Amino acid sequence: MKPHYARIRKVKTGSGATAIQVGKYVGKRFQLTKHIGSSKDQIKIAELIGIAEEYIRSHSQQLALNFNPHSDEVLFKRGVIVSKSTLEEAFGYLSKIYTTIGFDTLDQSILEHFAIIRVLESASKTKSIILLQKYFDISYKKTTVFRNLEKLTELKEKVIAVAIQYAKDNLQFDFSLVFYDVTTLYFEAFGEDEFRRNGFSKDNKINQPQILIGLVVNKTGFPIYYDIFKGNTFEGNTIIPIITDLKKKYAIEKFTVIADAGMLSQKNLEELERQNLSYVVGARIGKLGLLEARSIAQELDKTDRKIIRRETVLYEYSAKRAKKDAADNDKAITKAEYFLRNPAKVLRRSRFLASSGKKSFILNEQLIEKQRILEGIKGYKTNITDVSDELLVVRYKDLWKIEQSFRMAKSDLEARPIYHRLEISIKYHVLVVFVALCMARVIETDKGKSVKQVMDELKDKWTITLKDEISGNSLNILLDKKPH
Repeated sequence: MKPHYARIRKVKTGSGATAIQVGKYVGKRFQLTKHIGSSKDQIKIAELIGIAEEYIRSHSQQLALNFNPHSDEVLFKRGVIVSKSTLEEAFGYLSKIYTTIGFDTLDQSILEHFAIIRVLESASKTKSIILLQKYFDISYKKTTVFRNLEKLTELKEKVIAVAIQYAKDNLQFDFSLVFYDVTTLYFEAFGEDEFRRNGFSKDNKINQPQILIGLVVNKTGFPIYYDIFKGNTFEGNTIIPIITDLKKKYAIEKFTVIADAGMLSQKNLEELERQNLSYVVGARIGKLGLLEARSIAQELDKTDRKIIRRETVLYEYSAKRAKKDAADNDKAITKAEYFLRNPAKVLRRSRFLASSGKKSFILNEQLIEKQRILEGIKGYKTNITDVSDELLVVRYKDLWKIEQSFRMAKSDLEARPIYHRLEISIKYHVLVVFVALCMARVIETDKGKSVKQVMDELKDKWTITLKDEISGNSLNILLDKKPH
């Protein structure tokens, strides 16, 4: 039996024209409500259909929806329900990015789904299960999902290999230049274990256990390698194991690593030299003697962007940095002078105070003089001699890209805090974050916007599935704005 709502019917007349009628079916019989007109001209017929549609709209509250894309007939329906609403466009786009990088070759849908939801809306694993159902109609059982996630830890080397291959194929990456840094991820707990240990925290969570993440990115900030270390590991002790591992696995001959001063130790530099690796690392110029500081400052002569070389160390003057350094020194000196006037309020000794006896301090005039001389001066230690000093400094300044990747992982992708207890769950958590970080980097390049902006836009594009309860047909409608 045909549905009994108002509809438009086309009927061939005896003269060969097409008649446009409005009516409804009563049983199997079509009951005419309004004869709109007839014509042999296709343009005129289209106009008559438009008049018929307007007639139905003005005489009924039915929705004009075409539930049958293979028919020219537009059905004006009642009995329509919303059977499903999903972020179909968001899933399609993020799945495309995942595939573009090459992670689809791992054939792990659970990795794809949890990486996609972390990019779209970071959450705990339990809430991610809820969000996958809410946004994409993808169902996971909590009782089995964690066991399946644990198996992902076996994929670490394959995940890294995919990321490296993408960088080689699309970002002109060849290991000749990499950037390295570490960060800490803390846990919402206060008990340590063999893996989660208290240590120097970059998140100012000194009483909470943490882990260290060593991350390697290329010159565009795309991540190519990571490793996890115990929370009490000194960050300078992480660089050699990672660089050595990379060199061995990928048979690298020419390799230059850029890292900040935290990675600098004589032992590390000697090991890099022994392995015939090139480096540019931040130099700790605070250890310079007063006479040497004066000599360097005189040669730089406060000339903005001027660079000089003293053996293996480059020194650069920046007028912008000088203003910041001067302001920081002013603040520190003011604080030291306040402590001198109010010794009872000294909770932590200022760096510009020197001991002059038991619980007695004076201003460290020599240190103040040196710090004033060094305002605006930055040092870079390197063993590279066949590249211009200017280019080496530019390369070091690109280190902000890895810092940006860490910020993205910690804020946009919310890698911290970590709620997992077991080492294996920590490892799959970091693996998922690494994959999501790769995707986020490609998204920002693709869209020219921050990943948060892109995700906010995608979360407004809902696909509504309407179902006709009479015919059983369905229709998908993409909304440009979130329904209310």
